[in-house]
Amino acid sequence: MSFWARPSSRFSAGTAWLTLGMALVCAGLPLAAQERAGELRLFVSDASGAGVEAHGELASLSNRFTLDFETSGGEYTAKKLPFGSYKLSLNHLGFAPYSALIEIHSELPLKFPVTLGVAMVTQDVVVRDADTLLDTTNTGATYQLGETVLRDWAASTPGRQVEDVVQSQPGWLLEANGVLHPRGAEYDTQYVVDGLPVLNNRSPAFAPSQDLDDVQSVKTYTSGIPAEYGRKLGGVVETVTDRNPARGFHGTAVAGGGSFGTVNGFFGGRYATEKNVFALALDGAGTARYLDPPVVANFTNRATLTGIRGSWERDLTENDRLRLAVIHGRADFLVPNEQLQQAAGQRQNRSSEETSGQVSYQHIFSPRLLGSVQGRVRDLEVTLQSNPASTPIAAFQNRGFREGYASASLDATLKHHELKGGTDFLYSSVREDFSYLITATEINCQPIFDPATPLSFSFHQTAPDREPSFYAQDQAQFGNLNVSAGLRYDHYSLRVAESAWSPRLGVAWFVPKLGVVLRASYDRIFGTPAIENLLLSTSAQVRTLNPNVAQLPLRPSRGDYYEVGVTKELFRTGRISANYYRREIRNVADDDNLLNTGVSFPVALHSASIYGAESQLAFPQWGPFSAWLNYSYLVGSARLPVVGGLFLGSDAAALLNSNARIWVTQDQRHTIHAQARYQPVSRFWTALSASYGTGLPVDLNGEDYATLVQQYGQAVLDRVNLDLGRVRPWFSLDLSAGVEVWRKESRSVRLQADARNLTNQMNVINFASLFSGTALAPPRSYSARLRFEF
Repeated sequence: MSFWARPSSRFSAGTAWLTLGMALVCAGLPLAAQERAGELRLFVSDASGAGVEAHGELASLSNRFTLDFETSGGEYTAKKLPFGSYKLSLNHLGFAPYSALIEIHSELPLKFPVTLGVAMVTQDVVVRDADTLLDTTNTGATYQLGETVLRDWAASTPGRQVEDVVQSQPGWLLEANGVLHPRGAEYDTQYVVDGLPVLNNRSPAFAPSQDLDDVQSVKTYTSGIPAEYGRKLGGVVETVTDRNPARGFHGTAVAGGGSFGTVNGFFGGRYATEKNVFALALDGAGTARYLDPPVVANFTNRATLTGIRGSWERDLTENDRLRLAVIHGRADFLVPNEQLQQAAGQRQNRSSEETSGQVSYQHIFSPRLLGSVQGRVRDLEVTLQSNPASTPIAAFQNRGFREGYASASLDATLKHHELKGGTDFLYSSVREDFSYLITATEINCQPIFDPATPLSFSFHQTAPDREPSFYAQDQAQFGNLNVSAGLRYDHYSLRVAESAWSPRLGVAWFVPKLGVVLRASYDRIFGTPAIENLLLSTSAQVRTLNPNVAQLPLRPSRGDYYEVGVTKELFRTGRISANYYRREIRNVADDDNLLNTGVSFPVALHSASIYGAESQLAFPQWGPFSAWLNYSYLVGSARLPVVGGLFLGSDAAALLNSNARIWVTQDQRHTIHAQARYQPVSRFWTALSASYGTGLPVDLNGEDYATLVQQYGQAVLDRVNLDLGRVRPWFSLDLSAGVEVWRKESRSVRLQADARNLTNQMNVINFASLFSGTALAPPRSYSARLRFEF
């Protein structure tokens, strides 16, 4: 969807930075792990020092994260814990219950010995769940969801499970076909999967998805972004796969199905010994409603998805850890037709396939210094095939890239500082094959293409992309004041070569007496252009498509992000937060569509100003109830002229010379997501969820109303306010329920049923230019899934 509508340490902090920088150079590592997670190493013993087999739980209300575990010989290591405060609870028959407040704010492992007392001796310090309610250290807007919450998430369309979770968080908008837009950004979302960045478009139409059943936690950033993150910074989505299995062989099997002939399955097995963890995950799905169709009839919308993921992790020594992983995913699907295309017999097949292998190594030099190195090779291929009946144009495509990524980082802990510095290098070999054949030149005697447009076209090209970077950052804590500071350098080289320095600064001040955290942050960003069809849109050959053409170099965007916010504890059971933000961006990343083919390519506008407010009200645990409400307000406008990319047709000159102000297409003023959950007994729960949006801007671009009715149907047009130029407000009410039907020791069977859009309201997501940008949300739909854990 287009972004725009036409018309204790003796060292000082300075010495610490210098020490870290010298260590990076002297280490000789040519190539930084991007993962904001820590590790807890427990040893539980009795008064004699002998290890005790205990049952434990780590829980954080602020992170909505819970981990149950059993110690082995008194030992347990909890890996990849999101930064924050945790309540640690330990129990063993004959010993007094134990609880403690654990702070995880460093990637260095925290060693925590516990001595259990005899049962008749009570613990002097009592830790309450509410002690983990507030995140007092993060300086920006971050939101975290743990495995327990993700397990019970309502079923969504296959291929967009993670996206469905993220879009419910403040500041995120899900447009047509599962495309995430953070705070008005267009295709500028960075995924970080197990510490490795993924920078290309991850929506269902562009790449295979990650299965939510294989995810331990999801965290999002839209401000206060650490300097280790770069290149795509509209928003960051960080996911971590399950890294904390119990000893022996355990796993999860899920089978589900529902409306639109949807079936899906998942199997994840993990075998853990004292030093090794072997994991294998398989998933598959089929559905007759994969993309968001342009018409009610939901023509040609079938898809099949498959995925496999294998990994091996070994603690070579107490200080050394090695991890290997191989991932493969594929999606085959049809492009949904509108009514005229269906009548003509159009059939367009698309596929996306991705294979990657990665390796990571971690070494603890001392209790205060940790080093890590990671590498990955990834291959992505996307295809489009059209049959001869495709109208008005038959498009063909085979594009992709082969990517190499390497990184290294050092983490150092001083008295008041958590220091991290690193460097990474991204190298891609990009290839693009594209061709088309025009099969119809007019509809209802109205021309579709410029008469000078060639009836056929063919393109093939390859090019290298090289992107080195390095960074340094400090998380400093002085009592209740936390300060984050960082500096990042990026170089970009694909068609153009540019570099930038990006400073980041944030503060968080906790006032315990008031139960309040005050925050402020500034992020300087350097955003690289989208890689999809970049070679085509910047080639000399594409200029032959129209005598009126504007083709400008596509340069990275640069911007300044500002935010202030406050979080307040409520009644020791809940919290409320509010943030105000503003983004000023130059050379704004956008996309456009090539000749109604459905093939999008990157462009850039002169500037954009985006501001808004967000709020979250959450009661993570209030007796048998829990509830949350997320609200987002956004106003986004952009300024012409166009400053990068390809523009064809008679209006190209106008776009080059205009300074008009236009609304960005993510300019939905009000967005609300809410849920109330009731769990009267441990084995049963039910939840009612609601979502509301005031609607996105519409650009008919002079199209004939009667033709639009022929294409999309009157029912769709009725959901568009043509006078205001907006899609009418949308609303969805959802109901879920789950029951644990059987349990024996660590084995259990759960059944969950979901009903979405209970009112069966027709919701239009997007309505825009001819043949593109129109998409309908699903009508009332049902699903059920059976989950076996062992």
